Amino acid sequence: MSGGDERSAAPGHGGDGDGRPNDPDRGGDDPELGPLRTDLSPVVGAVAEADAAGFVAVGDRLDADLRYLTRVGEPDGTYGVVVIAESGSSAARATLLAPASAGEAAERGFVDAARIDAPHTDAAFHDGVLRTVRTDRAGVPVGVRAAAVLDEHGSGDAVDDRRVLVPRSVPHDAAVYLERAGYDPASTPIVTDSRAVKTSDEVDRIRRAQRAAAAGMARAETMLARSDSSRSDPAGGSMEPGGSGSEEDGRPVLRFEDEPLTIERLRRAVNATLAARGVRDAGNTRIAAGRDAADSPRWGGPGGPAALDRNAGIRAGETVVIDLAPRGPDGYHGALTRTFVVDGDGGWERRAYVAVEAALEAALAEVEPGAPATTVHGEAAAELAAYGFDPNASPGEPGFTHDAGHGVGLSRSEPPSLPGGSDLRPGHVLAVEPGVYDPATGGVRLGDVVVVREDGYELLTAYPFGTVPVDRERSAGDR
Repeated sequence: MSGGDERSAAPGHGGDGDGRPNDPDRGGDDPELGPLRTDLSPVVGAVAEADAAGFVAVGDRLDADLRYLTRVGEPDGTYGVVVIAESGSSAARATLLAPASAGEAAERGFVDAARIDAPHTDAAFHDGVLRTVRTDRAGVPVGVRAAAVLDEHGSGDAVDDRRVLVPRSVPHDAAVYLERAGYDPASTPIVTDSRAVKTSDEVDRIRRAQRAAAAGMARAETMLARSDSSRSDPAGGSMEPGGSGSEEDGRPVLRFEDEPLTIERLRRAVNATLAARGVRDAGNTRIAAGRDAADSPRWGGPGGPAALDRNAGIRAGETVVIDLAPRGPDGYHGALTRTFVVDGDGGWERRAYVAVEAALEAALAEVEPGAPATTVHGEAAAELAAYGFDPNASPGEPGFTHDAGHGVGLSRSEPPSLPGGSDLRPGHVLAVEPGVYDPATGGVRLGDVVVVREDGYELLTAYPFGTVPVDRERSAGDR
């Protein structure tokens, strides 16, 4: 599993900053990317099957469900979508309730993009669902406006005519407004299930974000490769404070361009590279070293990277886990994880790396249509167990402490989960990322993104493996 397409990791970076030369949320303006078209027919089908009055979703432009349903990424404000099933001679229809300032963008993303090769015309919609946009009436909550749309199209005859399907993420106030209007909100997973299977145009956007992640990883790996680990004080400790190792352990803080290499410095350099590639770091650049890298729930979970000391210096011999999930065109994410060690002793970290790389290979070998998500996780866990690591460790204990992976899309982590109760389907995009951790030593995690195909899977962007960091930017320049 070594090697890979190093061209995807060619340099393209700015300084140690977080500048943003363009707006990746406007991916639809990129001529190399096809238009995003959301198929609303599954939502229509769910409404019809439930004999419901309709489907209602409410949220802002950063709500992943709303973004999927509307394909509108700007401007700020609260949006609503109401979907009504066909009835008699009336076709199925969807109404976007948008802020007044969003009229043009809403028409472009929600209506025009859904027409069959003929935007700005009366051509048919690709999924047979009629679409219209209504801008807001000042001071009227979206939940109230959604109820009004339901009232316009309700027959009042069916037994369940007052039932309204809503996603699990529906805001509480929107649900209250629907209830006050006499409707009975009922949760449905239809949007989550639909989002899990990506179209080719969605995969192209994830691939673009993943290529940017590879460039960011190359920047980080290059900085580690060029770092000097030879400077320490006479007592054998670090010349600089920070890092998880104590001064008594004799491991100096790395220096890059004659300055201490800290977590924050490395993070900012990665984020500058991501910005230069036209994607946002979105707060998802997660880097941890030494014992902090073993505290996976804290630096990669609910506590997030904010729980770490970003000014900590990176020391020689420590495992450095770099986990990137940039947000690219139209809000789609990538996911790439690698682990490096500068001047390691070839002990625990080497054994852990070999085990995790084998676990990743074993998990990917199970990725194909129809494969249970639990099997993918199970194979990774079994491989780690074969190398002597606890495959069922709890957070804070040595071993494998998290799931083997998850879906990737408009959210950095979304269904299907690995493990999970579903079978894999063509179009599922997965971040497969096993890891092992030891609170006394550090952590090793490796992760790639693949899309499930009819005959197996496709790796969206290859990035080389290896614990010893390589100067990827120099290697790219030599080609």
